Amino acid sequence: MESFTTPWGEFELSRFPEDPRDRLRAWDAADEYLLRHLAGIDGAPPVPLTGRPVVLGDRWGSLVTALAQHRPVQISDSHLGRQATRANLARAGVEPGAVELLTTQDPPPARIDVLLVRVPKSLALLEDQLHRLAPAVHAGTVVVGTGMVTEIHTSTLQLFERILGPTRTSLAVRKARLIFCTPDPELPRGANPWPLRYELPAGIGAVSGRTVTNHAGVFCADRLDIGTRFLLGHLPPTVGPLRIADLGCGNGVVGTAAALANPEAELLFVDESHQAVASAETTFRDALGPEAKAEFTVGDALTGVEPGSLDVVLNNPPFHSHQATTDATAWRMFTTARRALRPGGELWVIGNRHLGYHVKLKKLFGNCELVASDRKFVLLRAVRR
Repeated sequence: MESFTTPWGEFELSRFPEDPRDRLRAWDAADEYLLRHLAGIDGAPPVPLTGRPVVLGDRWGSLVTALAQHRPVQISDSHLGRQATRANLARAGVEPGAVELLTTQDPPPARIDVLLVRVPKSLALLEDQLHRLAPAVHAGTVVVGTGMVTEIHTSTLQLFERILGPTRTSLAVRKARLIFCTPDPELPRGANPWPLRYELPAGIGAVSGRTVTNHAGVFCADRLDIGTRFLLGHLPPTVGPLRIADLGCGNGVVGTAAALANPEAELLFVDESHQAVASAETTFRDALGPEAKAEFTVGDALTGVEPGSLDVVLNNPPFHSHQATTDATAWRMFTTARRALRPGGELWVIGNRHLGYHVKLKKLFGNCELVASDRKFVLLRAVRR
């Protein structure tokens, strides 16, 4: 936990889950640059924060914590980010309800006078959210975006221009930039292209020919990624009324394949992304119908699952947190999976060879078997003793 000094005060902020070994801060130079601009510190006049400012993509709650006295609305896709926001607001003594927390799947505000955008890693998610927010933006809306130089590209600016109106950028300060957009309510922006739907190719088992739904921001939204394809070719055979979790489910194709292969199984789909869980539910229901047994949860890995209640966990863990490369997410997935599995239950993990997941699994489970591999991926199996 570190102190974040802003024009509105100093705040103790942390990411979620809090881990003393995690050296990554809950804010960066882009957040600082935006707040300084809003306060008029860098030469421009202060920005009137009228209405309830809407903050899109605030990663760990640094922006809404600093602006809490203006009663902002936060829109986030990340469960972990929302948990961090709640903790940071409570630590700052912000009264409950002062900041409204919405997800990317919630209906947006009806009117927006100030829109602040922390540019996400996913250009698709930005496109989707700008389309969803555009009807609430009017000619007088102040729109300011922020991001690191590496996150703001010509394509980023083109999205603002195409969906909201004329756009320009600031000079770079400490490798961060601001985006200034002047809304044009008469702009013919076209329809929101999200979510995307496509049919799976032949040769990948029970899900061949099935339709996959991908909401914006879900990994590899326009095609089946090669890691998932490799896992689908080596799914564990299961029989009977087992409880199977698709952990880090993304669009849900892995859990859907497991359910099609074993109709008696009860599936649990878990992801920290609201967009992903919405995708997984649609993918699963399109394939198996409304009566099939399944639960869809936005959460922190398997922390909320009853210990010893799962028979199989299928996992394709991410190794990035926004722009940072980290194994913290994978480690949390593995530790919570071990707790959730019954004795004899199995964790199946697909990962890039170079990530060395076998070392972590052996340390945690006391065993790890290589099930299959190719030049890029390894499929590992660990059994709860």
